[in-house]
Amino acid sequence: MDENFDQLQQQAQDNLEFLQMFPWLTLVIFTIPLVFVARKRVYPNLLYVLALFVPALITIGIIFSPELLLPAIIVDVLIFVIAAFDLFTIPSPQSLSAERIHQKVASLAKTAGITFQITNHSRRTMKIMMVDDIPEQFEVDIVKFSSAIEPEETLEFEYTVTPTQRGKFPMHCVHVRVRSAFGFWMRHLTLPVKTELHVYPDLKQLSHYALLARTNRLALMGVRRTRKVGQDNEFERLREYTRDDHYKNINWRSSARHNKLIVKDYQTSQSQRVIFLVDCGRMMTNESDDMSFVDHALNSALMLSHVALSQGDSVGLICFSDKVHCFVPPRSGTGHMNQLLHASFNQFPRMVESRYDEAFLYLANRCNKRAMVVLITNVVDEVNSQQVVQYMQTVSKRHLPVSVMMRDYEIFAEAEQTESLYNAAAAAQILNWRHDVLNTLSHQGVFSLDVLPEDLTAPLINQYLEVKARHLL
Repeated sequence: MDENFDQLQQQAQDNLEFLQMFPWLTLVIFTIPLVFVARKRVYPNLLYVLALFVPALITIGIIFSPELLLPAIIVDVLIFVIAAFDLFTIPSPQSLSAERIHQKVASLAKTAGITFQITNHSRRTMKIMMVDDIPEQFEVDIVKFSSAIEPEETLEFEYTVTPTQRGKFPMHCVHVRVRSAFGFWMRHLTLPVKTELHVYPDLKQLSHYALLARTNRLALMGVRRTRKVGQDNEFERLREYTRDDHYKNINWRSSARHNKLIVKDYQTSQSQRVIFLVDCGRMMTNESDDMSFVDHALNSALMLSHVALSQGDSVGLICFSDKVHCFVPPRSGTGHMNQLLHASFNQFPRMVESRYDEAFLYLANRCNKRAMVVLITNVVDEVNSQQVVQYMQTVSKRHLPVSVMMRDYEIFAEAEQTESLYNAAAAAQILNWRHDVLNTLSHQGVFSLDVLPEDLTAPLINQYLEVKARHLL
């Protein structure tokens, strides 16, 4: 018996010396199986690595006791056999399926719930770890889910996300990691689940406007009430008599009931059109108050759209940069607000030169009726300013143009600083040139607004109300 053991040990020693002569052969023998399984997205688990420490420690003991060579080889072979058998117990991609459930629409900076389901179609219990395909623009409360799933069982997992950017966000799959029966191997599975989440701007300012309008406190958000009292034919409200009111508008029945003079207010009844041209070119990539100029422009445009639609007017929208990206024909009705939202929520500034000629040509071909055309842009160079002046002058022959120039806060701040006189002089020259452009537009009959992006909403609504009151359309 001892002779057979000595022969086996001697043979093992000879084989070991042979492998030492060709170290690359040892590397190939151990690497090829791992490369093969890695192509199937199968990798050794931590338990397999810890199990290999046992023969490694025995191998170190060979230095002190050569008789440990054969036990080390036996343990190695035993671990490799168990690992090879365990390799065939790894679940296949067809053993699991997933489904994601959520609403199609979410609001910016508001939490939204998402649910996904995992179903086990195999005949054994699995220990799985799951990660959903969450866009990087979302803040999520729970990232990983771990659980054991029984055969033919369906598990449901819920989590909430908070979008930090508006737009269209596709989610393609659910990433799942499963373990083999003995835990020596793990496999990464990608279960296809294609859904899409549309993140719209947070329109809490609309409800805020509606609340202030009902309580007659619109002045709190900077909106002025401008109208010619008594010259329109649609009744709006009753209010107390003032010196400027015409006596014909006194409501004698209400005056007798309240023991004071009460007059009727009227508002414009004709349906008018408002069309927004929102520049999405490179100059609108600037940011103010952690939002791009395009975000501020769309928020103000949607706010004015809500006001105009509530008064029975028609509203249209054109977003453009080097080409026209979206067009919403002018229509009336509160339901038209959904079309404006759906067309604008996925519009972002692009690093391209804006083509004003394309936008105004598109407008001329599709909007023949007179409308209030509101161009929202940012101009800091002479070429673009000349185009804006030229096309706004041309469009004034048919429409009522309103030019909105977004102020770049950094330029104004640079002009006021005293550390670098050269930078201050350059910024001041840009501002003087900008002032000349605005004066040129005003002399040509174009209404002009020069405001900071975050302060745009109230002046834009006031301009619209002034146009309505003066019957300029």
